[in-house]
Amino acid sequence: MILPKVRDPRLTTIRRGGTLTDADHHLLALWAASCAEHVLGLFETACPEDPRPRHAIEQARAWVRGEAKMMDARAAGGHAMGAARDLAGAPRFAAYAAGQAACVAHVAAHDLGAAAYAIKAARAAAPKSEQQAAERLECRWQREQLPEAVHALVLDDQRLRNDICWSVFDC
Repeated sequence: MILPKVRDPRLTTIRRGGTLTDADHHLLALWAASCAEHVLGLFETACPEDPRPRHAIEQARAWVRGEAKMMDARAAGGHAMGAARDLAGAPRFAAYAAGQAACVAHVAAHDLGAAAYAIKAARAAAPKSEQQAAERLECRWQREQLPEAVHALVLDDQRLRNDICWSVFDC
């Protein structure tokens, strides 16, 4: 579970009664896509013939550019998560990250889902003795990618939702 029971108005668009601007929603989607793409190779190495996670990331970016509808991005996200079903470990988490990234078009709060699953993928890909270091390294890399306009919002949201995101944001 990566979404809170009560939606944060800062992650709800203005037209739906929140305070999130379209510009910041787009920044969250692009950041989530970058987080997912950073670990995508872990999926593609295991399933080189399955384009669903890569397509989901592409749809997230296409939505930001106005070239894809929200429903198309969300559907691509669902298909990417379907690619994860029969897998385990890093490839599974990488596919989930891609799916979550595409779903940001629908619900901005999925941005942390993409980030959290990417961190879980990096951790799972590392040798047991290096998993905590890999987790911290991925978390720090993600934070370095955060656009300034949403930096404080994402860090605060990570603090608030860390417990329901497997405590992966303790970096």
